[in-house]
Amino acid sequence: MSKVVVGLDIGTDNVRAVIAEVDSDEKVKVIGIAEKPSQGMRNGVIVNVDAAVAVIKDTIEEAELSCGTAVTSVYTIIGGAQVESINSKGGVGVDPKSGSNRPMAIREETRQRAIESARAVKFSPDKRLIHIIPQEYIVDGSNDFKKEELIGSYGVRLEVCCHLVTASITAYDKIVQSIYRAGYNVAADNHGVMLKTLAASYSTIHNEEMELGSILIDLGAGTTDVMVINKGAPVYTASIPYGQNSVTSDIAKVKGIPYETAEKIKVERGSAWPQDNEEDTVIIPPVGGKPPEEIEQRKLCAIILAREEEIMKLVKKSVVQNANIKKINGSIVLTGGGAELPGIIELTQAVWKTSSVRLGVSADFGGEDDSYRSPSFATAMGLVLANKGSSSTNKTGKKNRPAEDSAERGKNKKFFKNFLKQFF
Repeated sequence: MSKVVVGLDIGTDNVRAVIAEVDSDEKVKVIGIAEKPSQGMRNGVIVNVDAAVAVIKDTIEEAELSCGTAVTSVYTIIGGAQVESINSKGGVGVDPKSGSNRPMAIREETRQRAIESARAVKFSPDKRLIHIIPQEYIVDGSNDFKKEELIGSYGVRLEVCCHLVTASITAYDKIVQSIYRAGYNVAADNHGVMLKTLAASYSTIHNEEMELGSILIDLGAGTTDVMVINKGAPVYTASIPYGQNSVTSDIAKVKGIPYETAEKIKVERGSAWPQDNEEDTVIIPPVGGKPPEEIEQRKLCAIILAREEEIMKLVKKSVVQNANIKKINGSIVLTGGGAELPGIIELTQAVWKTSSVRLGVSADFGGEDDSYRSPSFATAMGLVLANKGSSSTNKTGKKNRPAEDSAERGKNKKFFKNFLKQFF
């Protein structure tokens, strides 16, 4: 019997939802998606609950209607400055009897006791622990044990290193209450609210890349979030308080135009790296009493490149100083709306001095509309994949789907299809 899993990404600029069916073999099929401009958000934080509730409701309802399926619960994310992380180590005797040095077989109960020991860290009272992610297991001083190798092995003492992620209680509660007020529940399990970059990693980073060491950089509107993964687990997560909105603001300030006009120019003609058409000109629409203005493509690129380079250098500095990783043998994976800006791969390669940079796109999970495979939908799609084995289920009731021309449904999706053809 199949179940329905819903991923909801509440971002600074857009709210995105993915509805998927998961069968008994955990095979995923995307059946509905939706995207709406955000309201009531600032730098990834809900600042106007009423406005956020309205757009959450509209987005999920549109996704429901697109597939004719009614849902009751969703998985969602939290990120930005309201999230912090640390690495912690704990250990216990394998024999549950205190003081015993008798070697015994390690069981799941032993592993759980070790993890509980690692989580015994004092956090600020305004923080909530949302993730405890084991990184490595150490048995009697010998490490590199995988979970599947650990159970059944013999030893006297088991130690575990964990990545602990906390979130602001206030920000967390606003997210949960906004979804509830919109008429839905947050899934009642440990991953009901996930770290944004952790969710995105499920849809974009391959297993071998996780083992070799990789970096996921989410180029969001309000913030730029980063997660370093090594030996299959996160070792560092952080957020840079500058995002793609900063790039738009720079264009607006330099050219003296409204923010909305600057955003349109950035999306339609912008680039983070010099392109072949840099001699072309861009027409800036008239503002107030000023006539239209022409600007060379290369000058627009220079404005964008300066800010994107600054953001990427801040991310690199944060990783180098804090991740305690000497070498990354995997990939740098870019997700979020900023990953769709032309030239962002070349800029990232230049800053990090590596050619191993790619866009974070999901595999093909069917569906009439494949725009969920874009970097913008990486987080919402990752929420589905991270929780496909969850016991939390939605009702499978049907919702009436209005008649709609298929061409109309896909008119704004051509960009993503053409975009994906470049890489697949």
